[in-house]
Amino acid sequence: MFAVPAPPVRHQQLLVTIFGLYGRNAGDALPVSALISMLGTLGYDAPGVRSSVSRLKAKGVLKSVREDGIAKYKIAESVSDVFREGDRRIFAPEQPAPVDTWVLAVFSVPESMRNRRHQLRSALSGLGFGSVASGVWIAPAHKLDQAKERLTASGLIEFVDLFRSDYVFDGPMRPKISEWWDLKELDGEFTEFLELYGNAEREWSGRLGDQTPEASDEVRRDAFRYYIPMLTMWRRFPYKDPNLPADYLPADWHGPAVRRIFQSVHRLAAPLAAEFAHDVIVGAMDPAASQDSAALKLG
Repeated sequence: MFAVPAPPVRHQQLLVTIFGLYGRNAGDALPVSALISMLGTLGYDAPGVRSSVSRLKAKGVLKSVREDGIAKYKIAESVSDVFREGDRRIFAPEQPAPVDTWVLAVFSVPESMRNRRHQLRSALSGLGFGSVASGVWIAPAHKLDQAKERLTASGLIEFVDLFRSDYVFDGPMRPKISEWWDLKELDGEFTEFLELYGNAEREWSGRLGDQTPEASDEVRRDAFRYYIPMLTMWRRFPYKDPNLPADYLPADWHGPAVRRIFQSVHRLAAPLAAEFAHDVIVGAMDPAASQDSAALKLG
């Protein structure tokens, strides 16, 4: 049997990945039975899937619908922009750009609104900013427009002043970058990814070398089992990685290797995984195939 790594990901994270890939077109809603089937293929039981779907609904990520007597879920309109932004970050073949200038985000939040501080730190970290000091965050200047868009959409822009700036420090930048970003922790996560998927490109190239365009059911199923957890593990990295030029980063930085491996497997396995998912979803549209959906109440 084809060996499939088992990264440390949870039901909810896998469901978000599945909806991001296969539940995005206008009018798309995924049958509950299809979600249970897909997560079952990944080794998760139906009660855990039902519980995770309910939690995502409670968080406002998913909304419930019933179509032709079938229980379904779809992405809530309020988070659709987050998924679109995710596409740009997760799948773009982004290459480090030269850093000529920086953007500084300086924020001050009244004590009575301290929860906004956490929201701001999370938003700026997710945009690839590093922390210079309390309330002062830094990123390459090309992040400015994206930061303004994200902070405005989340209602946080009123607490932030944004500046373009030059840095006039005469010494090497590597020590400073390591102070502003927790590169050691992130590179540890990269190393974990490589331990699981370091041979992925070679394995999939070898597996598909003799395949015709009509891959077998087994190959499509294996592609789904391999690609969905891998993407779920990968998709957090573009939000953490500052994606800076190599001379700013440690000599043994693993970010480029991780990106190359993911993009290669994405190219090889993602289309096959999508074919498998499509078959599961179409099959679940048959009410006879959706008996398990009745167990999950729609609120």
